[in-house]
Amino acid sequence: MGFSGFQVIKEALLGQKGWAPMWRDPEPKAEYDIVIIGGGGHGLATAFYLAKEHGLTNIAVLEKGYLGGGNVGRNTTIVRANYMLPGNSEFYSHSLKLWEGMEQELNYNVMHSQRGLINLFHSDGQRDAFVRRGNAMINQGDDAVLLDTDSVRDLLPYLDFENVRFPIYGGLLHPRGGTARHDAVAWGYARGADQRGVDLIQNCEVTSIDVTAGRVTGVQTTRGAIRAKKVAMVTAGRSGRVAAMAGIRLPIESHILQAFVTEGLKPCIDHVISFGMGHFYISQSDKGGLVFGGDLDFYASYAARGNLPMKEHVMEAAMTLMPMIGKARVLRSWGGIMDMTPDGSPIIDKTGIEGLYLDCGWCYGGFKAVPGSGFSFAHLIATDRHHEPAAKFRLDRFKTGVGLMDEESTGSQHNLH
Repeated sequence: MGFSGFQVIKEALLGQKGWAPMWRDPEPKAEYDIVIIGGGGHGLATAFYLAKEHGLTNIAVLEKGYLGGGNVGRNTTIVRANYMLPGNSEFYSHSLKLWEGMEQELNYNVMHSQRGLINLFHSDGQRDAFVRRGNAMINQGDDAVLLDTDSVRDLLPYLDFENVRFPIYGGLLHPRGGTARHDAVAWGYARGADQRGVDLIQNCEVTSIDVTAGRVTGVQTTRGAIRAKKVAMVTAGRSGRVAAMAGIRLPIESHILQAFVTEGLKPCIDHVISFGMGHFYISQSDKGGLVFGGDLDFYASYAARGNLPMKEHVMEAAMTLMPMIGKARVLRSWGGIMDMTPDGSPIIDKTGIEGLYLDCGWCYGGFKAVPGSGFSFAHLIATDRHHEPAAKFRLDRFKTGVGLMDEESTGSQHNLH
């Protein structure tokens, strides 16, 4: 079923009885050409682009729970391409271009809103760093505008400009940055993949990966054995545990990143705002809730709830930057399980096992990378060649030390990124 304004009006008049399911619920077949482990944003996007760009349809996406039930449905929805280092810069630029054509390509409203992202700076050193970053973004072909204090005040008058400890010197505006509806992104890619013949199999947990003579031959699942010529692992915070099923130890740790949503308010925040001194970022959803978050919990964990000290830290940063937020009631919070690499940049690569592929290590940048990751990973799986924008996301950089991408210049420690 195609979506259109006419269809919405028609269904409203007819009692909403004509909508069809957005995707099938098939039984798993005994064998596929490609099995994708993980039914989140990256896995679904990979399946979609394998079918659309490479004509491969004998594919199964295996999800242990429900589609979109992981990090793609638990994040702060920010979309941006404000990276600086070679490797990251061209990849996220490519991903942003895919975002801009996503709704037309999927015929699905993902509520992509290019409302602009403003990174605030609070010292001469931070200003110089953002000037450099802005120039790098422009050289890559993206957009960046340096704002002085008065320009920031015009756009964001509700910030605390009188704060002596953290004065606002200005900001770097990325006009094409913004937000999207996280669930809708997963649903749109799922629907598009299903329409092209991909089997989306929910409640199907992979329990082991079959390897014979150095080559992958399939997977064992809670719904039976499935043979496959190629297997792709796209499981975010569970990447280490899934890779271990094939005897692979990954250079990643799993950390918790918390986020928060307030009660619905009238429109008051038009942009995405990032506080340079407290690692606090905020935007307002279409429902009116203020969506915000901060730093990682800084220790390895699979407990998707987060700790109280980090909650306190985020609330303190919120009050420091915009005291008005103290009047809003927080409705809920959650913790997403992030797969953190030592240099804070992702991995899209083949493994040492023939036919086994890996897409992981997105740290807290996974949502904005969904289309770019899916496109590049599909290219790698289909052709066995790296897609140029993702060519530097090699697994062996952590073994050789060549090509590390420490975007934040914080060192080679997982919890610092």
